[in-house]
Amino acid sequence: MKLSVYSVILAALGSLSTAIPAPEPRALPLVQSNQLRRVILRSELLDKGRILQDFAYATEGRNRYIGTPGHNATVNYLVDTLDALDYYDVEVQPLTVPSASGTLSISEVDYEVAPMTFTAEGTVSGPIVLVSNLGCNAEDYPTEVSGNIALISRGSCTFATKAINAKVAGAIGTIIYNNVEGLLQGTLGEAGDYAPTVGISLADGQTLIASLANGAVIAHLDVDLSEILTYNVIAETKGGDKENVLAVGAHTDSVQAGPGINDNGSGSIGILEVAIQLSKFSTNNAVRFGWWSGEEEGLLGAEHYVSTLSQDERDKIRLYINFDMIASPNFVFEIYDGDGSAFNLSGPSGSAEVENLWEDYFKNEVNIPTKPSEFDGRSDYGPFLDAGIAAGGLTSGADGVKTDEEVALYGGTAGEIYDPNYHTARDTLENLNVGVWVQLTKGIAHAVASYGRSFETLPAKMKANEKREVHTFNRKGGKWLY
Repeated sequence: MKLSVYSVILAALGSLSTAIPAPEPRALPLVQSNQLRRVILRSELLDKGRILQDFAYATEGRNRYIGTPGHNATVNYLVDTLDALDYYDVEVQPLTVPSASGTLSISEVDYEVAPMTFTAEGTVSGPIVLVSNLGCNAEDYPTEVSGNIALISRGSCTFATKAINAKVAGAIGTIIYNNVEGLLQGTLGEAGDYAPTVGISLADGQTLIASLANGAVIAHLDVDLSEILTYNVIAETKGGDKENVLAVGAHTDSVQAGPGINDNGSGSIGILEVAIQLSKFSTNNAVRFGWWSGEEEGLLGAEHYVSTLSQDERDKIRLYINFDMIASPNFVFEIYDGDGSAFNLSGPSGSAEVENLWEDYFKNEVNIPTKPSEFDGRSDYGPFLDAGIAAGGLTSGADGVKTDEEVALYGGTAGEIYDPNYHTARDTLENLNVGVWVQLTKGIAHAVASYGRSFETLPAKMKANEKREVHTFNRKGGKWLY
């Protein structure tokens, strides 16, 4: 493990003069789906998952949250591993993201809180007032909220909607409690006119509600803002057509609550293992892998990356595919609904075609049933969609609730979320469904091999003078939207 990301960069620079040139990638056999899938091994995924978990457990918070030694070690590990292949041009992209710390104390009892990304800072004190229903409408807020601290349940509308409604009602602070087990960690999506806003657990929310039944509850809420320096890692094949790029991505950061081995060590490792095995082959098109930071704070790493690309560079990306949570224990096999047939929200031209590629693969190659996942920009593909870049992806599910129909397809437990360990300390290697992880990683390999060979199944590349199709999505970024 390196002391810092910069030590990796300096070491790499210092070795350039003595490095042995890599063989021309096109001297290698052209990638084929079955050959690339064949070398995706369960043991390799597990070994790499253990490495990430060890990084997390070596830190005080036992996590890989942005800015922590656990996350920086993850970045270093990626750079070291990719550099050693001498097959990719590797870039470390620094970015600064907002961060916050907070405290909530009531009658000298401290409660665990997670300040929402983009919250206002400040120190406030006052009675807690319970908001009716879910706080999604102005009439949910009693007049007593004015000058006091609003207590609101998670559900139905975005955290930003709740925080804005509370501020308009005159609240000096906002507490949103979870509606499932665990600390609520979320984002307001973008800067706005909010009071200091934090998330708490369902258990603590229920405790506060019970206390309110016995009289006034005076709270002291403090939120401090800061910034964190963190890093994206980008690796592009040295060979392949640089004018026609397949981009493949996953996020590297966890929440503060745990090591994040499904969310999203599974996706990070899945694309890393594909990148490693791809180095044994050549490609006709360039393949660019991106490991994004700051996803849990609102897709900030992917947003930063896309925002730094010129329109000409964006146009070179024929397709972006994303992988977030691909080893959920109470799993489903979901493909993002690129054609909009299931959820009436389609992606830019080319998104339907990648959905069809995976539908055909899982049905005809491996005989696994799939279902569509709403293409709502909830993970790191969102900024690519906003830029008009075709996108797609696979997931085994996050906090959606498994239905009886899904149990009939996949087994598992109806009425429970796809990953009961989501955003908790239990998101560990031991709690993954490794068989699902292997199958979805092979699905990644199939797409990488297919599009590494040819984009012939995608719509023709848009010319520079043609009008671009850019979708504007009604999203606020991040994973915990409501």
